[in-house]
Amino acid sequence: GRILEALEKSGLADNTLVVFTSDHGLACGHHGLMGKQNMFEHSMKPPLIFKGLNTPAGKVIDDPVYMQDLMPTTLEYAGIEVPAEVAFHSLLPRLQGGSTNPGQAIYGAYKDSQRMIREGDWKLIWYPAADKYLLFNLRIDPEEMHDVAGSPACRVVLERMQEELRRQQNKYGDPLSLTD
Repeated sequence: GRILEALEKSGLADNTLVVFTSDHGLACGHHGLMGKQNMFEHSMKPPLIFKGLNTPAGKVIDDPVYMQDLMPTTLEYAGIEVPAEVAFHSLLPRLQGGSTNPGQAIYGAYKDSQRMIREGDWKLIWYPAADKYLLFNLRIDPEEMHDVAGSPACRVVLERMQEELRRQQNKYGDPLSLTD
């Protein structure tokens, strides 16, 4: 609030983009875990708020995004061309009411111990040392309490998510060996 007030008083509010974010959250006992070293939603979602420069007030966008999308977003806001080698995308079209990408796969990794892929309603977590997969439908199970990886009804989804995990690993040059 003090930052926004100072921008108003200085006359810079109409020409300034404010981005508020922070580190992602702690597990604090969720899923029996403490700390951040996990791929569950409670530890994967930092806040991300934009204000100013024609950003609609009060608009909520539920699409998952990468924090690395901030760099091309701020470059585009500043009118600077995003270098071709940047693998992430500007959020400006979404913020200004244009196209969204709700099907974008989000990939996560923690050391050599965990991998994750989130796409649409589905999330797959893989523990390589145990070769253990967890599969969650986030629409009906947002707290990730009911692993459906072993469910015959979810076999096709599991296989599709495993393939997408491999594709994302290749896309981002993840050196961790995949097993089936």
